[in-house]
Amino acid sequence: MMKKIKYILILISFLCTSLSLKVSAQESQATADTTTVVAAATTEQAATVTASPQVNEPTSGWRFIGKNFIGFLKSTGFANINWQILVMIFIACVLLYLAIVKHFEPLLLLPIAFGMLLTNLPGAGLYTPELFAEGHVHWNIFVEKAGLLDYIYLGVKLGVYPCIIFIGVGAMTDFGPMLANPRSLLLGAAAQLGIFATYLGAIGLGFLPREAASIGIIGGADGPTAIFLTTKLAPELLGPIAVAAYSYMALVPVIQPPIMRALTTKKERAIRMKQLRIVSKKEKIIFPIFATAFISLLLPPAAPLIGCLMLGNLMKESGAVERLSKTVQNELMNITTIFLGITVGATATAEAFLNLRTIEILAIGIVAFSFGTSGGVLLAKFMNLFLKEKVNPLIGSAGVSAVPMAARVSQVVGQESDPSNFLLMHAMGPNVAGVIGSAVAAGIMLTFLM
Repeated sequence: MMKKIKYILILISFLCTSLSLKVSAQESQATADTTTVVAAATTEQAATVTASPQVNEPTSGWRFIGKNFIGFLKSTGFANINWQILVMIFIACVLLYLAIVKHFEPLLLLPIAFGMLLTNLPGAGLYTPELFAEGHVHWNIFVEKAGLLDYIYLGVKLGVYPCIIFIGVGAMTDFGPMLANPRSLLLGAAAQLGIFATYLGAIGLGFLPREAASIGIIGGADGPTAIFLTTKLAPELLGPIAVAAYSYMALVPVIQPPIMRALTTKKERAIRMKQLRIVSKKEKIIFPIFATAFISLLLPPAAPLIGCLMLGNLMKESGAVERLSKTVQNELMNITTIFLGITVGATATAEAFLNLRTIEILAIGIVAFSFGTSGGVLLAKFMNLFLKEKVNPLIGSAGVSAVPMAARVSQVVGQESDPSNFLLMHAMGPNVAGVIGSAVAAGIMLTFLM
């Protein structure tokens, strides 16, 4: 029995040895075949290298460098500059000069001008007009193509920045001069003449009613209101209208004085007005609450602007939320002004700006602004026909809502005739009334055209 087991074990051992030898032979054959293929490939490669002349190596290298250098030059903005871009860059530099050297409202004009410069740099891709084509945000391609300024511009497009600006304006506004002299409300209302006169004129020139209303609001010299109204009525015109509105606001010290001097005599410009009465704190607190409720009930579309304006003012006058009041006057207002200015400037691309329609809007806008200035001055002159205590007509020009720029211009022009005449506080009445007036005018337009 033991012998049989021994023979069986020897047989199994023999079979295993044979099988191992066979597998080893197959692996050796495969290794040999692989070595042959590698050797053949190496020989072929060596033959190719030998056949290639050594002189072509530096030539190919220089050709590669030259090709890439030419590609780099073609990719730069310099290769894509045309005369339209050069014109827009020149305009941006002029506006920067006015802001920095001449100090024409640099807080507005500087970011607008720099935004205009950025958007007209070829290849930068900071602003993509096609994302906002036809007055709408194309969300389906927004994330894919949007640049930095496109994201910031959403605050303009959605009407957020104007309302935030109005909160800050309200917190910095003192309605005391207007409450002390209620007649200044009439002067502020008269300055809105430019809005409605320009509306009719734009329709006569072939603009649609909604477009005409958006263009006419430039006459109020109120950038936030112009943006708010245009985004609702004619969003496709937002770029040129916003640029026109803010540019004319910044250029108030240039545009208004010649009109004021032309419509008044030196004697009228020297009229002195008696000191205003002191307005109580209770009056100042009640007014924003009453104005919000009354105007919003009368003109519901004006509620966002009026509500934000009066909210900021109530924060200031109540004294209960001093920290919030300081925030909206400073940090919030400054940050929003930067975003608003740079994105408004970014809409002034060469394609959108250098065309006949934009030129028409800018021309009509300055006419609207001139009518607004004239309306306030002429109403003041008309009021003087019936008043014993005369009104200096110069304060009527402050009825446009460029606060406090227009009031300062009234002061400066008045002191040309009488250096000791101080009109600033008197001019602030029509000035703050003009802010309310432009918001009310926007509400009227929205009520009839929406």
